Amino acid sequence: MLELAQGLSLRALTELADLERRTVAADGGRLKLEWAALRARSGDRVDDVLWWDGDRLVGFVGLYAFGFPTVELAGMVDPAHRRRGIGSAMLGEALRLCAERSAQRVLLVVPRSSAGGHALAKSRGGVLDHSEHALVLAGEPADGPSDPSITLRPATRADAPAMAAMLTEAFGWTPADVLDREPAPDAVTLVIEKDGQVVAHVRITLDGGVGGVYGFVVEAAQRGQGIGRDVLRRVCRRLRADGADQVALEVEVQNEHALGLYTSIGFRPVITEDYYSMLMPDRG
Repeated sequence: MLELAQGLSLRALTELADLERRTVAADGGRLKLEWAALRARSGDRVDDVLWWDGDRLVGFVGLYAFGFPTVELAGMVDPAHRRRGIGSAMLGEALRLCAERSAQRVLLVVPRSSAGGHALAKSRGGVLDHSEHALVLAGEPADGPSDPSITLRPATRADAPAMAAMLTEAFGWTPADVLDREPAPDAVTLVIEKDGQVVAHVRITLDGGVGGVYGFVVEAAQRGQGIGRDVLRRVCRRLRADGADQVALEVEVQNEHALGLYTSIGFRPVITEDYYSMLMPDRG
């Protein structure tokens, strides 16, 4: 039975965690479920599509609006319930929801090893947009020098223009307000200054013993000076000190420079994920 969920109950979250464990045990790798966002669903709109077999959750697709007007979709089907049309039905509902909220771009996240996921994306007109490596640091970051002229502090709204400019230059887009992000517990956006001038920023999260590093960007004129490596070591140590058992981040497959930076610190690839640009149904 399909459910369009406005918020996720404790029971639904527990069932979702069990479904994730079954899926990863069968397929390996990881699933991009963004647990902090799932726990913080507002409940004022449908953001998740669930499929129940009696009292057991066997399918899930979540909608994540990290950079409106782009919506990411990620989910799974219980290995024992595949090839029954569940994934196709849930994806159809998710795409309809995206069309209703006027999303201009929808990306379906598919683990590279998932033949069924790729087939489903293509059957719905999906076209490969880009790919990312998911990396994890399981211990302390590698040692290295720390520049005393580099300082980190929480971002303020006064920093928004500089942050937006860096995001646009590095990634080609920026949210309308870079400080208004999907809510997550224990999350903070940090501004990095060198000799008192803003040169970089990064968002870090901590949820369930897993630290996250997002949107890490260094101003173009300041790259190649060791700032990225220095800052990454600091934020990883901060997350570890705050209780993170591991630290996770993602990097585009083609960004070999960033990949080299992360692996030099001690991060190791876990899985590669392909992002498909999806066609949405006609709202008319």
